[in-house]
Amino acid sequence: MATERKGKGHISLARHVVQVLVLALFCIPPLAVGQGLLGATSGSEELAQTASTLPFFGSLSSSTLAGLVLADPFAVLETIMASKDVVVGALVGALPIVLLYGIVRGRAFCGWACPVNLVLEPLDALRAKLGIKVREHGCPRHVKLWVALGALVVAAVTGQLVWEAVNPISLFSKGLLFGSLTGLATFVGIIVVDLVWGHRVWCRALCPLGGFYEALGTVGTVSVKMDYDACIHCDRCKQVCLCDPEILDGVLSGATKRVEAGDCMLCGKCVDTCPTKALSIGFAAPTRTKKD
Repeated sequence: MATERKGKGHISLARHVVQVLVLALFCIPPLAVGQGLLGATSGSEELAQTASTLPFFGSLSSSTLAGLVLADPFAVLETIMASKDVVVGALVGALPIVLLYGIVRGRAFCGWACPVNLVLEPLDALRAKLGIKVREHGCPRHVKLWVALGALVVAAVTGQLVWEAVNPISLFSKGLLFGSLTGLATFVGIIVVDLVWGHRVWCRALCPLGGFYEALGTVGTVSVKMDYDACIHCDRCKQVCLCDPEILDGVLSGATKRVEAGDCMLCGKCVDTCPTKALSIGFAAPTRTKKD
């Protein structure tokens, strides 16, 4: 018989540290040359060098590492659709990102790097403290796949990167680095929707980038795994899932030994919460035992 553990895991803590380090990674270059943040300039008005000349510089949308350009794969797809032309350089820049998240798990980006998730998690705690109740399923989670497809179609029809104009991730970077307030309305809108419509409705069901990574996540090799004999069916894992509680149904019923849904962002909250260590994160070859 499984026994409950006294201590909790620390995956969520590690994830929060990584999220902060990711932000710091993009903040350090401008600070290093005296550019400052939020569009401010510290020190001399005449900078000896610019942040773009350093070995690393950029944002989650586009950056350079030792001369290698790294690009947001979804933004690259938009660009191709809008321009009706395949830009080889952009594809090369997107390839390392696709390989990284394709090998690990697509939505690991959402759980471990996206600043929107970093903002919404404290909002979860605030909602609970204030006793604000919202629907758990404000919208079907697969809608974001269609939103992603729609964003690509709009780019093809208009010839414009419409999604990038409201993309909270790129706008967050622009605000942090350059002081642009363009993304403020987007973030406020996401927060309002989360507070009055449904729990995590943006990340779970509406974000086109999340839809892109959901599709990519079906082939990831890192998964939440289940020791069914240790499970006591307390459902605590479902109560804390950031993606959608239904993605845990397969492992809880014994139908699968790993969370197969491409939606899983490897946030680790279910693992941290499990009182018997029935859940863990590790390598598991993709299977097709169940469609999700």
